[in-house]
Amino acid sequence: MAQALSERTIALVKATVPALEAHGLDIVHEMYARMFQNPEIRDLFNQSHHGDTGSQPRALTGAILAYANNIDNLGVLAAAVERIAQKHVGLQILPEHYPHVGNALLGAIAHVLGDAATEEIMDAWADAYWFLANLLITREAAIYENLAAAEGGWNGWRAFEVVEVRPESSVITSFVLKPRDGGPVLRHRPGQYLTFWFDIPGHAPVKRNYSISSAPNNATYRISVKREPHGLASNWLHDNARIGAVLKVGAPAGDFFMPDVPERPVVLLSGGVGLTPMVSMLESIVAQGLEAEVHYVHGARDAQTHAMGDHVQSLIAAHPKARNTVFYETATASSVETDACQGQVSGAWLAEQTPIQEADYYLCGPRPFLRALVSDLAAAGVPASRIHYEFFGPADEILAA
Repeated sequence: MAQALSERTIALVKATVPALEAHGLDIVHEMYARMFQNPEIRDLFNQSHHGDTGSQPRALTGAILAYANNIDNLGVLAAAVERIAQKHVGLQILPEHYPHVGNALLGAIAHVLGDAATEEIMDAWADAYWFLANLLITREAAIYENLAAAEGGWNGWRAFEVVEVRPESSVITSFVLKPRDGGPVLRHRPGQYLTFWFDIPGHAPVKRNYSISSAPNNATYRISVKREPHGLASNWLHDNARIGAVLKVGAPAGDFFMPDVPERPVVLLSGGVGLTPMVSMLESIVAQGLEAEVHYVHGARDAQTHAMGDHVQSLIAAHPKARNTVFYETATASSVETDACQGQVSGAWLAEQTPIQEADYYLCGPRPFLRALVSDLAAAGVPASRIHYEFFGPADEILAA
């Protein structure tokens, strides 16, 4: 167990909050510049989240500020620590990587703050960094150990073969993956993701997370991937991941998942390709014959981009307490689903059409979708303990708040 921080360290770190509010993003950019001078460290990260327009620097800035603000009450950060640990395990972060990150962070603080970064301040931040690092290292070690010990589990990168490729819409394709070693696979928690290592010619190693879109089955995983206009990994998958292709895959990870036996009605809310973890949850509910009341609500741009609609409807039909509602932002001549709603899912509609006083809400989709519906549900009185959401990429500061 990590040794508790001293009152002096806590006071000094909290005293730097105004400086972090003013210069935090500059510190983070400088930190990443220092870290990425080492190719081994650079290749651990998803580079699409970095750079001037990337979301990761803003997310880390917010995380550092939250840590400084709450360093005397770390219990409020427990969920964030778990989310970070899960992400680190997916990316195969190990204890030996932490000194590189710590040196880069402390060097960046000293560089950006200049004379204000006194020896006393720097010592306090070193203590604070290693306190948090040791918490993460301990939690990550437990996750790695559990993954290695579980039936079908593994550490590191395991070779999976693409055994099925299935177009789901004009922009989304599913890939079914089976281990090349012929062994079983870990039964994931519905909602979790896999981390992939892609060796794309002309590029440094590429890391991406893709939610599992199938129920646990011991033998295979399915991912359903949207072809993004400028998505390096998604375009490579769509163009190259034919049957027989081999991919490097990390074990299932993530703290967004449905309990084994839901205690309350379940409302699954998805926008676009955010349907992937929701389909995993819905398949699991049906496969296990769970009696929970289920409402599936999905928003798509139009019928052409709406993926897995027939599959979802077949699952709904197999469950006596399930209901399915689809929203299309744009009506087209080929929109054959006459019962689809037009427009976007709203909090007002959810309040009228779903058991808002008792249900658990699971959400996944684009940031505007999440911002609007998480805010609407909270405003309608749904407690945070019943609002669960996943986002693709680093945590958005508005969502985190």
